[in-house]
Amino acid sequence: MAAYDYEDAPGTYDETSATQRQASSGAPPSQDLGYDPNFVPDSVKSFVVHLYRHIREKNVYEIHQMYETSFQTLSERLFKDTPWPSVDAVAHYVDNDHVFCLLYREMWFRHLYARLSPTLKQRIDSWDNYCSLFQVVLHGVVNMQLPNQWLWDMVDEFVYQFQSFCQYRAKMKNKTEQEIALLRQFDQAWNVYGVLNFLQALVEKSMIIQILEHEKEGLEQFTATDGYDYNGGSNVLKPIDITQQGVYTTVIGSHISTIYHYGFANLMLRRYVEAIREFNKILLYIYKTKQYHQKSPQYEQILKKNEQMYALLAISLSLCPQVKLVEETVNSQLREKYGEKMIRMQRYDDEAFAIYDELFSYACPKFITPSPPSFEEPLVNYNQDAYRLQLKLFLYEVKQQQLLSGIRTFLKVYSSISLAKLASYMEVDESKLRTILLTYKHKTHAVDTDGKIISNADVDFYIDDDLIYVVESKPAKRYGDYFLRQIVKLEGVINDMDRVKLD
Repeated sequence: MAAYDYEDAPGTYDETSATQRQASSGAPPSQDLGYDPNFVPDSVKSFVVHLYRHIREKNVYEIHQMYETSFQTLSERLFKDTPWPSVDAVAHYVDNDHVFCLLYREMWFRHLYARLSPTLKQRIDSWDNYCSLFQVVLHGVVNMQLPNQWLWDMVDEFVYQFQSFCQYRAKMKNKTEQEIALLRQFDQAWNVYGVLNFLQALVEKSMIIQILEHEKEGLEQFTATDGYDYNGGSNVLKPIDITQQGVYTTVIGSHISTIYHYGFANLMLRRYVEAIREFNKILLYIYKTKQYHQKSPQYEQILKKNEQMYALLAISLSLCPQVKLVEETVNSQLREKYGEKMIRMQRYDDEAFAIYDELFSYACPKFITPSPPSFEEPLVNYNQDAYRLQLKLFLYEVKQQQLLSGIRTFLKVYSSISLAKLASYMEVDESKLRTILLTYKHKTHAVDTDGKIISNADVDFYIDDDLIYVVESKPAKRYGDYFLRQIVKLEGVINDMDRVKLD
């Protein structure tokens, strides 16, 4: 994202012009009797004044420090259970600057969502603020740099609040008449087409697709300036190529979220090998780097996504036993967390299905129903409908895997076996066995992103003259990881010995 040219900014911040629908001004719920939206502590005055000055001066480093550290510190110390001061209360400290007030309000609402429960009016107000902010980016004079972390958080929060609104709106059963009236009145707030149009417009405005193509060809180094074009242009969060290291990996929240959703999509598309590889890489990355993010406001989210991806990895490996694809450290953590459950998941009985249900429900994204509700009586909740449908489809896929449980066991034992003999072992006739073998072929193959058929099986086979020939895949051994781990252990032993000598 880039920003508004301050020299061309309006002289005052007009709340009514920024909120065309005239929703609430963002005041906290009436029950927060101890909160005065107009009281601005000295530390907050200093914060907004300095942040405003750094933004005007395009001092990205200082902006990042204030955004990442100061804002979080003040939130924890002064506004743990209340909102920040209202935008009207701080506007005159920043020359009533229109764009800064939009940015402040974006943080205000983000804090509100994180610490409290927003009202319907506040949800509508936040949508309106995003509309105003994105309109500045898309149609204003762009002349400002913000840290990549802020940009990621802003767009990530935009998508999160859309998701949250869809869930809130779908809980119709206990809605008051006032809430229903507001939903009817502001039916365009967080409309799915509006959300998607903004995201697409930001991508097009940024021209990021062309820039990344140039970067791949060696014609441009997009990440050299932390993702900014200081000679003009915009800087919004953009689509990325999952196979490339790029600007999205410089923000750990962006990196983790991208791989989490990419891995989950592959799991649902039966691309188990790809899902396992990506989960393995990102979980190893988190294991090695999470100590550096302990003071980050993203740390709790990093840990949560870490646990969810271990659950998704357990599911992937239970459906596609490709343990050789998992690095030793990740496998050790996985066995510690889900070892016993993974053993039970192989049985494909009611208990196994219950575990699949449990892990999927814990680790899956929050599915939404984006369509508007029916306001006719009786009012019912349908916020879980999309989740239940995805869970039903997933468990149906798991149920089909039950046919394959015996096949893989026998294929692991034999290098070749006749159809008649295998049918006898499995206590089915040859016709039924052929159906099972075809099912195995289908379920262990998938279509990749290039439209090619790929195999997920560590044990495959072909049939020639009623004889089954087994082909077991043997991935190349990775000696490098083993030696690196041993070197690290040796260095640790040497350091311990040196300390003992000094003592």
